[in-house]
Amino acid sequence: MRRMRLAKVSALALQMLLFWPPMAGAQDTASEVGTDVGTLYRDEAAALYKAPAYSPYAGRDYPRRVLWGDTHLHTANSLDAAAFGNTLGPEPAYRFARGEEVVSSSGQAARLSRPLDFLVVADHAEGLGSAGEIRKGNPNLMADPTLRRWHDLMAAGGDSAAQAAIELIRSVGTGTVPPAMMNKHLARSVWTNYTSIAEHYNAPGRFTALIGYEWTSNNSGNNLHRVVIFRDGKEKADQIVPFSAFDSEDPAMLWKFLDAYTEKTGGDVLAIPHNGNLSNGRMFALVDFDGRGLTRAYAETRARLEPVYEVTQIKGDGEAHPFMSPNDEFAGFELWDKGNLDLTELKKPEMLQYEYARSGLKLGLRLEQELGVNPFKFGMIGSTDSHTSLATADQDNFFGKHAGAEPNSSRAIHLFAASPDGSAKIMGWEQVASGYAAVWATENTRAAIFDALERKEVYATTGPRMVVRFFGGFDFNPGDANTRSPATIGYARGVPMGGDLTAAPPGKAPSFLVAALKDPIGANLDRIQIVKGWQDANGALQEKVYDVAWGNARTRKPDASGKLPPAGDTVDVANATWTNTIGDPELITVWTDPDFNPVLRAFYYARVLEIPTPRWTAYDARYFGVQMPKEVPMVAQQRAYTSPIWYTPKS
Repeated sequence: MRRMRLAKVSALALQMLLFWPPMAGAQDTASEVGTDVGTLYRDEAAALYKAPAYSPYAGRDYPRRVLWGDTHLHTANSLDAAAFGNTLGPEPAYRFARGEEVVSSSGQAARLSRPLDFLVVADHAEGLGSAGEIRKGNPNLMADPTLRRWHDLMAAGGDSAAQAAIELIRSVGTGTVPPAMMNKHLARSVWTNYTSIAEHYNAPGRFTALIGYEWTSNNSGNNLHRVVIFRDGKEKADQIVPFSAFDSEDPAMLWKFLDAYTEKTGGDVLAIPHNGNLSNGRMFALVDFDGRGLTRAYAETRARLEPVYEVTQIKGDGEAHPFMSPNDEFAGFELWDKGNLDLTELKKPEMLQYEYARSGLKLGLRLEQELGVNPFKFGMIGSTDSHTSLATADQDNFFGKHAGAEPNSSRAIHLFAASPDGSAKIMGWEQVASGYAAVWATENTRAAIFDALERKEVYATTGPRMVVRFFGGFDFNPGDANTRSPATIGYARGVPMGGDLTAAPPGKAPSFLVAALKDPIGANLDRIQIVKGWQDANGALQEKVYDVAWGNARTRKPDASGKLPPAGDTVDVANATWTNTIGDPELITVWTDPDFNPVLRAFYYARVLEIPTPRWTAYDARYFGVQMPKEVPMVAQQRAYTSPIWYTPKS
């Protein structure tokens, strides 16, 4: 018992020393200096490191606080969300995110374990708000027989409402949406009302409501969705009506619209792609939307406007797939790999390399050599993509993908989606309680959060609020892992996650300072891994996963082949509990790449794994007193993925 108390004190001390929030009103350095924040933070930290004040926290203005949020939440303003029965608009979504208790669309009380720091309500631009009008029976829409049919299906509820939602989604992907739904006046009215609500709930320093929406390209069912996020407030955002897939399903046309917005308003905007796992090989394809080879201009635009990628969410985890990473024992986490978004085309193995984040990052190295610019140079975040208006990714508080999948005794075994011929099915239990966006920001404001996304100083988690630092450089040494303030050393001697290393000094390999702290109310940590990808001398793309720090290190050793044994499993499935008697509450180390070649391009990111804990299906089984089928997973090993650090050799 004494050992556990000491561990908790140690974890709390680390959180206070490394991650304590800045004083209210702290200056937003990032927004003042634009994109050169890495140099500024490094110079500032170096000065502090060399000549610190007695108080080691005085004068620090680099990002000291991790903010938690969801950049991808749908409300009743989204076609499919409303069709499935969501009755909650943006206001209850914001109230829930900031910690208030609300009543869900199915009539259940819901509240977060802890408030979030920021939220993006990202309703679909396509038919924005029109599903609610269909549900109401708006006379201007009921003259269309298809819309009248969807109204009747929604009114019937249950599987009928689900059928309406599926047909709505497919109509967008096939370009057969009834013209009455593409009403720009309705879209503008809903948009300006939403931006007003965002302004009302935006409270700088306490809670940030970033303005955004989702552009939902679904050409032939192949997912190319992007969440669009504005740095700006209502005054600038209201100067446009959201560009939708009705306007064009080509990402390049979206980018053109975003640049036009910047030119018109002087504002700033970015796009976040998601669910490449449902794109059937199109998300990281080596051709553009029209099948032409990629150009330098394409690469420059994509890299500039899409700095981060949503790597994990309810519709599957997208970090890595065992088909491309057979030597990675953790690559098969919560996969959705049966087909495209609506299962109208089933998955072929050759599609997978163009769908997952790790393979996309590797392809980016090749394209950089060919084009001079890396179009897939993205950081990583998670978000929910919940269509319930409830931004919760906790396993014990999972409200599902849509209103029809909110907690009930049969949701896990209910058919969630199926291909038209029934040959492929997704069951309710395959929904994933994931994820969140973790942002290292100087303060809780729109500008500071947006700037952190732009510079990629962000990471993804599948739900737990573990705190992760990741720095790369050429001058870290093992003693740096003994510090209680790795951020000061990290910024002084290297670059943070999302940064770049170039031209290694003679005889030096890059080293990485990585630290992780468990979620204060969550599970201990199993291990920290560093994932490396590189292009070898023959042009082939390679990868390797290194275990660099792990829990119970005194008694848990790698075997003769270098494989680290599992941490163990304390999960009591029947009672949906576990104990923190294995793993560690904090891990920190300095790791130097033993296989470094200074003439080869490479990237590195950290993956942090918790010990096993109960999955949401175990909580459902216990709460509802039901027996799950044998194929239903009841345990999950949750994780975090940092944004990479890239190494580029001399030209």
